[in-house]
Amino acid sequence: MTSLDRAGRASDPSAAPSPAPHGADPAASASAGPAAATRNPLRHSFAEDVLGVLTGTFTASLGLFLLKSSGAVTGGTAGLALLLSYVVPLPFGVVFFLLNVPFFGLALWMKGLSFTLRSIASVALLSAFSLLNPLALVVDRLDPVYAVLAGNLLAGIGLLVLFRHRSSLGGFNILALIAQDKLGWRAGYVQMALDVAVVVCAFAVVPPLTVLLSAAGAILLNLVLALNHRPGRYTGA
Repeated sequence: MTSLDRAGRASDPSAAPSPAPHGADPAASASAGPAAATRNPLRHSFAEDVLGVLTGTFTASLGLFLLKSSGAVTGGTAGLALLLSYVVPLPFGVVFFLLNVPFFGLALWMKGLSFTLRSIASVALLSAFSLLNPLALVVDRLDPVYAVLAGNLLAGIGLLVLFRHRSSLGGFNILALIAQDKLGWRAGYVQMALDVAVVVCAFAVVPPLTVLLSAAGAILLNLVLALNHRPGRYTGA
């Protein structure tokens, strides 16, 4: 998801200012002073970021709970953690956190300290919510089609909230960004290839029909991000 790169990267205050738009008054632009160039009154406050991260991780955890309850998977590191949780005697939340630990160092290298700390907090919160959800929710009957579509929709909305508060759920997003920066590969294509690999691996663990539903759900999740997360248009991050 190339949008993650733009969502997590802070603006460079040392960059040269853009020329004034055609018809604008250069004197008025100059009189605004350097403070206007560096201060963004629409940037989220610390309290807003905290609430946003809590909202995004909780929403995503509900989506993953539906997927886990139906035996489905999805793309990304969350999908890989779901897949592993079916074959190892550990809860999904524990598997998801442990799986992300190696990616935190990559995030620090590629995205900086602020983004890394936010992502660590998001991964830890989602892991905690994933342990809490089975204790608070008891599902007697769950249609698999509904679970896959609703689960991926909720996970996509949760990721969207996190991206807009300069955070992420780590994992494959970092690998995709490294491949783009170091090898020149498009991050979106790398992410898609990794998602496909996770879904294909699911054939060894879950029924084929569930795998096909999981693939459709992963497409829905990426559509949520593609249609709603357009850096540059959203000015609050």
